[in-house]
Amino acid sequence: MLATQRRERILDEIRTHRAVRVADLVAALDVSDMTVRRDIAELARDGLVRRVHGGAVAPDTPARSTDEPGFEAKRTWSSAEKSAIARAALADVEPGQSLALSAGTTTWLLATLIAADPALRPLTVVTNGLRVADALHGVPDVEVVLTGGTRTPSDALVGPVADATLHHLRVDRAFLGVHGLDADGATTPNLAEAATDRALVRCAAATTVLADHTKWGTVGLARICGLDEIDTLVVDTGLAPDARAHLADAVARLVLAAPTATPATPGGQQ
Repeated sequence: MLATQRRERILDEIRTHRAVRVADLVAALDVSDMTVRRDIAELARDGLVRRVHGGAVAPDTPARSTDEPGFEAKRTWSSAEKSAIARAALADVEPGQSLALSAGTTTWLLATLIAADPALRPLTVVTNGLRVADALHGVPDVEVVLTGGTRTPSDALVGPVADATLHHLRVDRAFLGVHGLDADGATTPNLAEAATDRALVRCAAATTVLADHTKWGTVGLARICGLDEIDTLVVDTGLAPDARAHLADAVARLVLAAPTATPATPGGQQ
């Protein structure tokens, strides 16, 4: 099937159902995930659809910058890409460091990798992520410091208590998961979480942002930081060439992570 035919099929689905999932298009068109995402990106550039997490919607569908999906929903999105990003980010973890890990599915994957590697200990990990803390709980020679705060739908601890805790801490590196990323920087739908994420960035000597390629062009209600505040940005190779070029100029260091076909989930299951 030619690219023009595929894109017309995608438009037919959106005209009929107002939305379409990448996974459904992969099965229906018998092409790769990456091919579908490229087709959606082209249609979005022409203003014919609007990209969203996991697919596309009609261009007149209202953008909901305050939507905040739960952890279990988000962990199924772009799982191969997130696993690759977490593996690449692990290269910046060294024994004896103090780290800050934000809440999020990609930072949670990073925490599971840290927990599985005895060569990275001892470590001190500060986190506002309940799932991150659970992944590291009981690991020998890893001290986990929870910020405290109010729990969000994505299992983050946020608010004045979390911010005050971070104000008094200094860590070697912060690893930050984000909801969205564009030319103006990183964003999240939750105002309180944005403030706590900013506190994480301020307490760190260096900041690494972990963002799969679907985050590019997604904009949340609240801004966390500008691209110039990001020391390392780890994204997957699905990022479009024009976005790569922009980010390579905007951040100090851009790392591209290549997903594997069947990423292993924590616990060794496929």
